[in-house]
Amino acid sequence: MQRLARELNFSETVFLLPAEGDGDARVRIFTPEHELPFAGHPVLGSAVAAGAARHSSAVRLETGLGVIPVDLQWQSERGAFGRMQQRVPQWSPYEHEAELLTALGVGRSGLPVEAYPNGPLHVYVELESERAVAELRPDMRALAELEACANCFAGHGKSWKTRMFAAAYGVSEDPATGSAAGPLAVHLGRHGRVAFGEEIEIRQGEEIGRPSVLYARAEGSPERVERVEVGGSAVIVARGEFLAR
Repeated sequence: MQRLARELNFSETVFLLPAEGDGDARVRIFTPEHELPFAGHPVLGSAVAAGAARHSSAVRLETGLGVIPVDLQWQSERGAFGRMQQRVPQWSPYEHEAELLTALGVGRSGLPVEAYPNGPLHVYVELESERAVAELRPDMRALAELEACANCFAGHGKSWKTRMFAAAYGVSEDPATGSAAGPLAVHLGRHGRVAFGEEIEIRQGEEIGRPSVLYARAEGSPERVERVEVGGSAVIVARGEFLAR
């Protein structure tokens, strides 16, 4: 599986397997360099593929972080808007903040630089404007040494722009990061940038020519986050087969 993921060289490659518990299927997720216990957009795409095969509007996928339920609103025979319930993440101050800011080429973050494990380890850095996010030119070699996913974001209200760099995972820049969208909603809610229960729109991928839009909402309070939801669209664009030598 890892060799095939490296050959395809997508941000993530997913393998659908028979369920082992009470899910509809089990997924294993690989970047070009590592297996991940969970990743958001691959789970969304897998739910659309599995839902299309099962003619279903609800899919439960078994991941390394437990069963993830995904509700699907079909927009065509091969495309749907999916909304998944993610686990509530934990968080802590990021211990390599100085090295991260240097690698990104920025002086400071508007909010505390904090880490949220949600499959990969996501770290969040708030910049002063969307233009500052777009103009980032990070040092990928330095980022690779930190073994974390650097999420740089800016915005206000319901509209946010983000870029995610995961050099340590073999992904220079990701066009859509569902596993980062949920913790971003939590991060913004905890620090008063948005109200808990308010859905945010997250735009990503423009700088690499692969624009995406995700939606996220965290419910609860800064003291107790109760629920995290992430939504987005996925479309089946090709089918094929691999032939063994």
